[in-house]
Amino acid sequence: MKIPGVPPAELSELNRAQDRISFVYLERCVIHRDSNAITATDEKGVVHIPAATLGVLMLGPGTSITQQAMMLIADNGATVVWVGEHGVRYYAHGRTLARSSRLLVAQAAAVSHRDRRLQVARAMYRMRFPGEDTNSLTMQQLRGKEGARVRRCYREHALRTGVAWNNREYDPDDFSGSDPVNQALSAAHACLYGVVHAVIVAIGAAPGLGFVHTGHERSFVYDIADLYKAEITIPVAFDIAATDSTDIGTDTRRAIRDRVHDGALLDRCVRDIRSLLLTSSASGPIDQAWLDEEAGSDSVRLWDESGYELTGGRNYSGDVDF
Repeated sequence: MKIPGVPPAELSELNRAQDRISFVYLERCVIHRDSNAITATDEKGVVHIPAATLGVLMLGPGTSITQQAMMLIADNGATVVWVGEHGVRYYAHGRTLARSSRLLVAQAAAVSHRDRRLQVARAMYRMRFPGEDTNSLTMQQLRGKEGARVRRCYREHALRTGVAWNNREYDPDDFSGSDPVNQALSAAHACLYGVVHAVIVAIGAAPGLGFVHTGHERSFVYDIADLYKAEITIPVAFDIAATDSTDIGTDTRRAIRDRVHDGALLDRCVRDIRSLLLTSSASGPIDQAWLDEEAGSDSVRLWDESGYELTGGRNYSGDVDF
């Protein structure tokens, strides 16, 4: 019997995660499908968004989406993230683009082994300090060094933009209760988390298996996002705060969108994650076989205690004496 519905696209037909639009944020509209495009309709009219180019679609308050739209998004391997007002709160996400669990297995193996987890965590810190020898520093010393780097980054951008800066203070339940620069920082970080989360899910890794952060469903998202804040979200937030914006959330999202597009963050994020999980250091060579396979073939294999992977979908009763 033929399975009803449109069959999913072959993996080779889909755009790679790093070649897609970073994110599109929609609110207070109806999302539907028109051929191979997602449509967003509100009182101003209809906007068409090619589904094949989407990395992550962020659905804010007041959005409703049809089954046909979700089918098209899923078929194109995009991620949907449901978020709150200003894109600050995260509620849920959609499917992965990957067919293989190889990256997930590597991540789980590394995070479950103390020494391998330490290697990855140290590599993450080392990426923040290029050219510096951090091999002799303990994790506590690395955390302190990172904290000093972030404080210095805040001070430098406050001086550059003329925005008054005291410290990072915000109430997750009251976006408008903090000063403009802290509002902009919250909105900018939320966008970055959405982009990073989409990349992690798209390439088949686990958002909850962090190396520096731990115990939260998005620990690995925070790990990876922290690599880019000083370069992307912090300067953007201070730039927006310096403009006397009357809609900080919207203006910040647009600025992050432009910065992410110009800086090719998706490609960089994919390569950083693969490098961290598939090598012993962030500067070592990536597993070329995995890169050749990309996200893996659409096949299921069977694990054996000998270490081999066997072909799935086969009856092995004739090969074993009971």
